Amino acid sequence: MERVNEREDFTLVTRKPYFGLPTACPICLPVYIYLKFARLPFHLAFDSTYPDSDIIPYVESATYVACNNENGGVIECLKKDGIVDLDNGYQSVPEWISMKALISSWLEEALIYELWVGSDGNSVRKIYYSDLAWPIGKVLFLQQVRTVKQQLGITKENSDRREEEIYKRASIAYRALSTRLGEESFLFENRPSSVDAILLAHVLVTLHALPETSLLKSKLLEHGNLVRYAEKLKTEFVEAGSSSSIPPFPSDPSSSTPRKGPSHWSSKPKPKPKREKTEEEKTFRRRAKYFLATQLVAIVLFLSVMNIYDISEPELDNEGDIDFD
Repeated sequence: MERVNEREDFTLVTRKPYFGLPTACPICLPVYIYLKFARLPFHLAFDSTYPDSDIIPYVESATYVACNNENGGVIECLKKDGIVDLDNGYQSVPEWISMKALISSWLEEALIYELWVGSDGNSVRKIYYSDLAWPIGKVLFLQQVRTVKQQLGITKENSDRREEEIYKRASIAYRALSTRLGEESFLFENRPSSVDAILLAHVLVTLHALPETSLLKSKLLEHGNLVRYAEKLKTEFVEAGSSSSIPPFPSDPSSSTPRKGPSHWSSKPKPKPKREKTEEEKTFRRRAKYFLATQLVAIVLFLSVMNIYDISEPELDNEGDIDFD
């Protein structure tokens, strides 16, 4: 991709805000924080139409786009394409590499487990499915739970062992990060990097999106310096006024005024000259058109099969025997 003019307007498209965060999506929030750390002006827009799309988050301008599903993610694209690189000089530092791997593996695994498997699922339903009809959201949620279990290698036979292993690794990661941080403002050289962005996003989602009964949250709260680190940076970079155009962040959607239509798109920038879409974008948009239709068909088929199954079940008489008469 070509290098972008620094004065060009950028828009970050993420999933919607919840829990007092600019976006409650654990994949989107690190990108938002990274841009804030870099003090790169940007507009914020939301897309909750396609909850299983792997293209979100993405950063776009009139002549540029960086998507989550290409080249290692949005942050890596921004670095490789010369937009903004906060990791200059760190890539060859062994401890920086190990800390990044620790967060991106053990802590990411633990948060995914808590959100999809280890809780009642209320948080992820708000983040991903709140704008969809209940049947569609329910089916998509159950599909994703099954996918997450497969990714984490969880079966009926090993579920207890895997849960213990996941939380044990999370505890080790928190201790290592707490020791590394001490009372500094950032993890390395007192300046932010992508490692701070992904750690801050993880801590904020854990503190604000998980329920009070969360075991992962309780393990995080054992390390006061990580909590202070997150709250300080949240105040300085997330809550402080900036040149990015963002709407208010609802901490609890039930206490806010219900939206009428896609009002969140009012945060988008003024129309820019159209650019020619790449073949990859055209393919994605063609697929997106049929997403809701295919999900509705899947629901109808599922309900039909279940109805046939219920009808075909033999009835039991009062003694519990099958009646063949």
